[in-house]
Amino acid sequence: MNKLLATAGLWFSMLFFGSASAVTLGASSFATYVDAEGEPARLNAIVEEAFSRMGEDLQLEVMRQAFLGSGLLSGDLDGEFAFIDLGSKKSSFLYSESYLPLLLYVSSKSEDVKQIRLIPHLDSNRVAIENRFANTPKFRLIKDIKWSRNPSSFDAFRQLADDRAPYLMTSYLLVDEFNRLLRADGEEMLHYSAAPLVKTSFHISLSTKIDNAAQLLADFNDTIKAMQTDGTYNRLLGVTWLTQDTDGDGIAEYITSTDVTHAKIEPGLLTLAYSLDGKPVGDNANFIVDGKRFATWSDAKQALQTVTPSLRPSLLDPDVYKRMIQRW
Repeated sequence: MNKLLATAGLWFSMLFFGSASAVTLGASSFATYVDAEGEPARLNAIVEEAFSRMGEDLQLEVMRQAFLGSGLLSGDLDGEFAFIDLGSKKSSFLYSESYLPLLLYVSSKSEDVKQIRLIPHLDSNRVAIENRFANTPKFRLIKDIKWSRNPSSFDAFRQLADDRAPYLMTSYLLVDEFNRLLRADGEEMLHYSAAPLVKTSFHISLSTKIDNAAQLLADFNDTIKAMQTDGTYNRLLGVTWLTQDTDGDGIAEYITSTDVTHAKIEPGLLTLAYSLDGKPVGDNANFIVDGKRFATWSDAKQALQTVTPSLRPSLLDPDVYKRMIQRW
């Protein structure tokens, strides 16, 4: 997982459909989100699936952050496929709507972290964080926290594991993957803050120099909306239950698929659903299973009767984190 960081200047490419006119999008490696060496890469999979449905040729390149910046400036890249909206948008690029929320929680070995709800609650504390977040305009403005910067997710988790920092700020979904490793080894899992301290999202960007950039982004947005409600997102993210307001009434529906792992088919697990739009879920929320809408839990459960409950292993490589978990 850290080979990308150790291989200076090496660009990894994935070409779909092989056309010379392919849209070329870049990103830097991000554990479980972006990769090019065979590790799970949820954003790669989402963007690839969307462009495939759009009938557009696509080339994804994964590289070090410094080379990503130079590739965008030189025009070698048409844009990014994992742009994080933390105050660094540029007028020379157009941006898609959010295609996946990025909720940054602070986690800790201590249950006291559950009392933290706001950034000021961390004042004067040392907090491990990845450079991808720390080196953004939003985080540069936060002066009262002792940021312990790290080049990768692995290094950030190691700060926490070695007790060099009592807190870690990162993605909710990423901490969930680390907790799966801890649970599989019988270790106590990490605790979360009471709420996300920073809410942002992933977007794709396209250079304004691309003639059809605005239309491509409009098509991408429409395609993503379909993928979010037909069970594709559940499968590609490895998340059993998602929520989203799919009909514009201000109330979110529960979304799942028979193609994703279910630990149990029980309504209690709905509390763990990951929201795609931040909309509340009402008492009479509908359920969507593989794109089909159901008004009651009993009907949704019936639609899931072919699922054999099981626990999904972590998307993080257990061999990479083995020593860290053993020292936990």
